[in-house]
Amino acid sequence: MKKILKIDDPNAYADYVEAERLHPLVSVIHYDEVAPFRSSLNSYGDYGLFIQREFPKILSYGMKMLQASDASIIAVAPGQVGGLEDNGQRMTLSGWVLLWSPELLHNTDLEAKMKDYQYFSYFATESLRMEPREWTAITQLIIQLRQELHGHDDTPALRSIILGYIRLILEYCNRIYLRQLSQEDKDSPDVLKRFHTLLVNYFNDNRQLQRGLPSVSYCASELAYSPRYFGDLVRKATGDTAISYIHRYVINLGKSLLMNGHNINETSRLLGFEFPHHFTRLFKKVVGITPSQFVGK
Repeated sequence: MKKILKIDDPNAYADYVEAERLHPLVSVIHYDEVAPFRSSLNSYGDYGLFIQREFPKILSYGMKMLQASDASIIAVAPGQVGGLEDNGQRMTLSGWVLLWSPELLHNTDLEAKMKDYQYFSYFATESLRMEPREWTAITQLIIQLRQELHGHDDTPALRSIILGYIRLILEYCNRIYLRQLSQEDKDSPDVLKRFHTLLVNYFNDNRQLQRGLPSVSYCASELAYSPRYFGDLVRKATGDTAISYIHRYVINLGKSLLMNGHNINETSRLLGFEFPHHFTRLFKKVVGITPSQFVGK
């Protein structure tokens, strides 16, 4: 069984790497200042940003592996597991770690906004790659935040200042995320083509007869994206969701089957629907009329 470090308190990781405790709800760690330490596979109960010049070559995240770019950021959220399992050797890293408890966000506008920062779940295949000026800006904010934590006792005013720094850092991260999303769209114009080819092969191989309709998660995994990031790419390219693209493809197949003499029950089965009425309902949602009305036109 893998040994997992539980980080339910942002200072649990500070203690692990023997860094200074600065605040009960926030931890700021400068890797350059800590002694060599052993790696860890972490179970997070907090939010965190790992801002590093160079990451270990391969890191785990859930059931997947992540290869992080140099001078980049990995974002983690409560409920996630990731890191590098302890192999007994000590390592040195360069950069910063910012961890904060969800308690710090409670009843603030930032608590509701966290769901909009999609890079907290997309990083299964990508880290946030910083340009030099972004590295400078973000690390300066981290340094200023640490100075505030060093110089003042814990008060509501200090917590408000802490939230201000975190919010600004998160907005920098969001800008990087959106840039990468746009760049991915330019550098990989074949995303939709590969998505479409995947659907073609799925039905040509009759996988729907055993697995049912292809899901967004399945397609994303086959194309080496996390579901949310894949969904963002499809939406950016088409203006619609990935599941809508799948549904339109399936219903177009259904139209062809119906026009070639298959009845509704046969068509439903051949497409992988569990029940004919599920096919009828989706058909009407996509086309605006029922399959019976379509055949009778």
